[in-house]
Amino acid sequence: MSSTILHKNEFLKSLGERVRELRSRRGLTRKALSIAADVSERHLANLEYGTGNASILVLLQVSQALQCTLAELLGDITTSNPDWLMLRELLEHKDDATLRRVRVAVGELLGTGGGNASRSTRDLGFPFVELSREIEKFAGCNISEIQALYGMSAYRRYERRALEEAIQIYPEAVIATPGGLISDPATFNLLLAHCTTVWLQADAEDHMQRVVAQGDMRPMANSKEAMDDLQQILKGRSAFYAKADITINTSAQDRDATFALLNAQIRKMLGMTTES
Repeated sequence: MSSTILHKNEFLKSLGERVRELRSRRGLTRKALSIAADVSERHLANLEYGTGNASILVLLQVSQALQCTLAELLGDITTSNPDWLMLRELLEHKDDATLRRVRVAVGELLGTGGGNASRSTRDLGFPFVELSREIEKFAGCNISEIQALYGMSAYRRYERRALEEAIQIYPEAVIATPGGLISDPATFNLLLAHCTTVWLQADAEDHMQRVVAQGDMRPMANSKEAMDDLQQILKGRSAFYAKADITINTSAQDRDATFALLNAQIRKMLGMTTES
């Protein structure tokens, strides 16, 4: 009997960790998830800490609010058929470099693009595309209105459409993407397959200060735990951001030094001289 109870507790603990990870990846506070899932914040807290034995209906509501399958929430997405199981067995415990090579090879096999296209441009005079503005053009309203009127699923569809169009229209461009883009695996795969990606990493404090300096007070609105929430979001997304081809820690030096470092790395990756 004692071994059964221990196993159950370990399962609930793992379930809670997955809920927290998925919530952070999607940039949701516990309060926001509580509202979206129609589950009390206290119930969610118990679930995340592994102390609450939630009913299957509650788990279904939480998975829908997190825009994931119930199987993913339970950690069982790769048990749907024998091929998934064998693929999981082959890839289990492989390092990041090996997994990246496999992803690239699979992308090429499926015709969806594997790695970044070779670059021969000698000048960085590329057009600049801010994806958030393109999303608003498609929807005919701002980001907040899209999410309030149509929901997060509709926003993700607009986001993917905007990225697809930017890739199709511009042979070369600098595309600034929303931080939550990594929440949709298909859109994130599209980005990795067709673009040279750069993670402009920053400490949570710098993130907050920069957003507020731009006049956006939303991170602080109605939240005494804004910094804790931001730190959890960054922690939940960092493994996905780390898939970028280039990572620059923007908190390590001032803006001019950051730009010089980024410019040098981009030119090196694209095979460009510093004079061009």
